[in-house]
Amino acid sequence: MGFIFRPVRWVLAQIIIFIDWMTRPKPVQRPPEVQQKINEQTQAIVLYQFQQCPFCVKTRRQIHRLNLNIEKRDARNDPKWNQELITEGGKYQVPCLKIKADDGSVQWLYESDRINQYLEQRFAEK
Repeated sequence: MGFIFRPVRWVLAQIIIFIDWMTRPKPVQRPPEVQQKINEQTQAIVLYQFQQCPFCVKTRRQIHRLNLNIEKRDARNDPKWNQELITEGGKYQVPCLKIKADDGSVQWLYESDRINQYLEQRFAEK
């Protein structure tokens, strides 16, 4: 029965990705020195995601809107990132934001709403 739904899910996912591309918000524009500082801060942040996951699309839109240079790791198609998400993050769920603090500690943040709220609070212009 699952083989019947797989093509339908694939088509729906392609539609979601296309709509995202067509309606993508404009990224915020910052002075170069401010953007450089934010780029340095985002080097310690990684997004584990699936390309076709609607919740991941939601998170990627926030990253794009806030003009954040965050590495994206495909946890579905790359066994290395898949395993890292499970062993270090604790569960196989995306989107997941890995946040490394200056002291070396790591926080794994799940749920698109929580991730987007964190990004908004930390990086949005005030």
